[in-house]
Amino acid sequence: MPADHRTAQLIAALESEDGGLRHLRRLPPRESVRTEWPAWVPPEVRNALADTGITLPWPHQAAAATHAYEGRDVVVATGTASGKSLAYLLPLLTEAAATEPTPGSPASPGEGRTLYLAPTKALAADQARAVSEFAVPGLIPAIVDGDTPFEHRQWAQRFANLVLSNPDLLHHSLLPRHRMWRSLLKNLKYVVVDECHVYRGVFGAHVALTLRRLLRLAEHYGARPTVIAASATAADPAASLAVLTGRPAVAVTEDASPSPGATVALWEPVTYEIEGEPQQASTLSETARMLAQLVRRGVRTLAFVPSRRGAEIVAAEAKSRLGADPAADRVAAYRAGYLREHRRDLEADLREGRLLGVATTNALELGIDVTGLDAVLLCGYPGRLASFWQQIGRAGRGDTEALAVMLAKDDPLDTFLVHHPEAIFDRPVEASVCDPSNPYVLAGHLCLAAEELPLRDADLEAIPGSRAVAEELCEQKLLRKRPGGRYYWIGSERPEVTLRGSGPMGVDIAETSTGRLIGTIDAAASHRLVHRGALYLHQGESYIVDELDLDDGLALVHAAKPPWTTSAQEITHLEVLAEKERLEMGDVTLCLGEVEVTSNVISYQRRRLPSGEVIDTQSLDLPPQTLRTVAVWWTVEPEALEGITDLAGSLHAAEHASIGLLPLIATCDRWDIGGLSTPAHMDTELPTVFVYDGHPGGAGFAEQAFRKWTDWLGATKEAIASCECRFGCPSCIQSPKCGNGNEPLSKQGSIAILKLLLKAGEGPVTTTVHTQEPAAKPEDDLWPGDF
Repeated sequence: MPADHRTAQLIAALESEDGGLRHLRRLPPRESVRTEWPAWVPPEVRNALADTGITLPWPHQAAAATHAYEGRDVVVATGTASGKSLAYLLPLLTEAAATEPTPGSPASPGEGRTLYLAPTKALAADQARAVSEFAVPGLIPAIVDGDTPFEHRQWAQRFANLVLSNPDLLHHSLLPRHRMWRSLLKNLKYVVVDECHVYRGVFGAHVALTLRRLLRLAEHYGARPTVIAASATAADPAASLAVLTGRPAVAVTEDASPSPGATVALWEPVTYEIEGEPQQASTLSETARMLAQLVRRGVRTLAFVPSRRGAEIVAAEAKSRLGADPAADRVAAYRAGYLREHRRDLEADLREGRLLGVATTNALELGIDVTGLDAVLLCGYPGRLASFWQQIGRAGRGDTEALAVMLAKDDPLDTFLVHHPEAIFDRPVEASVCDPSNPYVLAGHLCLAAEELPLRDADLEAIPGSRAVAEELCEQKLLRKRPGGRYYWIGSERPEVTLRGSGPMGVDIAETSTGRLIGTIDAAASHRLVHRGALYLHQGESYIVDELDLDDGLALVHAAKPPWTTSAQEITHLEVLAEKERLEMGDVTLCLGEVEVTSNVISYQRRRLPSGEVIDTQSLDLPPQTLRTVAVWWTVEPEALEGITDLAGSLHAAEHASIGLLPLIATCDRWDIGGLSTPAHMDTELPTVFVYDGHPGGAGFAEQAFRKWTDWLGATKEAIASCECRFGCPSCIQSPKCGNGNEPLSKQGSIAILKLLLKAGEGPVTTTVHTQEPAAKPEDDLWPGDF
């Protein structure tokens, strides 16, 4: 079927441009299939849905809703804009209609209640808005998140039968105060876990254990809620939900919703010759140019940009390109860090068509209702296929075919993808991997669970390895085992466990002269983006930072439009703190130990616009940011590497590939891991590759790699050697998160080094276990790393 007229015009415009289009892939349209309402859906619910235009469900909605209504945990994993919300709304709306309370009275004892959990506040607010359109008798929704006043929470505890929240509020507030939420917990019939594919890696393990604590307390109060999950992009969704809850689940994956189809273009910014040197056009500028062109044509467009600053630049440049065109006022940026009210206004303007073009970070990647757009631009590959398809799926409405364009960044990964489209279109989406039995994550949650309610044998049997962790916590005088096998929390204060990391929550950005709050930024990014002298962009307006006060969490700025921009300069250092174990195998040594990764913003450059010429470099006095964690590393004697010409590239390639393959061994996500390689590290004085857990204190991944190193590095070597590429590609040695632009890399050299390691493991092995920390070494050098 040919593309519709408007999309065909847009494609023709792309094809007419000089040399940038590398591939077109048409995703065929899909006809919808309707089915009858399940017999258990009452007339009042059907009528309320009909009033909003929903006359009949699609089969996947009815199937998933029936599984939930009959008490089976279920995940509906279908495409973006496939109506997954109705799959979980049907059973809870039916329950609300069947137990309509007397107006003004608390929820009745027999009323089934629902807890909806979204990964972000914005998504929960969007769902609350959507639910409010259904005039179902008995439905009493309430948002409860970190911004909800105490008196509103009290009201929700007594009256709401649909509480919309997030895992953070559940973990930090609801579960510790479960007695205040007794009414909800004892009548909890459904738990909705939206966008469950987000819960992967260490964050996923934390959320899984938080959900299990919730289900445990609900059981204590006499409830056995059914879990309903939704995800647009999930590999093996039933298994993923079972890992999150510890209970078997069924999956509904056949999408019966209509799709207008889409054309996906892979675009490589053209290369120009400037003063005899080839220069590729900036991907940000190309994205802004395309956004302006589409907006000028009246095409509603979302441009995904990988950074907050990039989103601001794309929006500002698109508005500048539109000039006096009235459409310039219908372009904006959207990202985290804006004030809540500002974000809600932008979401409403986009949803209702007042905005034509929005440059956004992945903050709009999740299920906020901004579907119905005409086109999507991706400023670079987002790093994961799941994110790629989620972002692509934001375009498409009615019978109008969507257009999606991925613009390649100037790096080997994106270049490879636009020239090898099968690496995008013919590969399955990654699995959402998490391991709640990870002892480094599990220990804190066992303490929390014991503080909430004494642990029983049955609780420990549900998670492999939890009994050993509980016994270790007893030895640390954190838990006490009583006769009868119960474990009690005996600490003086509630243990502190964060779901999303550690450290300060954020830095406020305010005008120096007026005190007006402009936005917020997370503490980790503040060193790079709002240091003294930085040029900070916010909704197309530019500000210069006067002062960054980290103690008070405040950055003071003043409005300005200088003819320059700023870029922070950062150095990274890795120090071996303690070697725990060592395997000596001739020329090869493999170690496990504690390391400290230190990043420090030491200066910034002012660069003239638009040439990029460096004006000057200003020093900064910012404290270093440190990550103390666990690493596995290996060294090789230089004599064994004499035949390898590009040692740095060989080590770097082996590092990338080993990080990519570690999830096969350690049940982690590659984004939970960092790495560093160097021909001569200051602590080992040898060619060294480090792979470390990207979480404070470690998360167990490096240790699992050490225990199974031959399986790990054997799989790594096979993956590189079996790849059909000549010099390396994303399927083997290139990394989407490389801090050095995937340079240098040597595919053949990495294979040679890995063969050397594996052969050494076949010979005699001397094992040493250290019980004391070695003497500290002087910090006499700085080394770059990938994290």
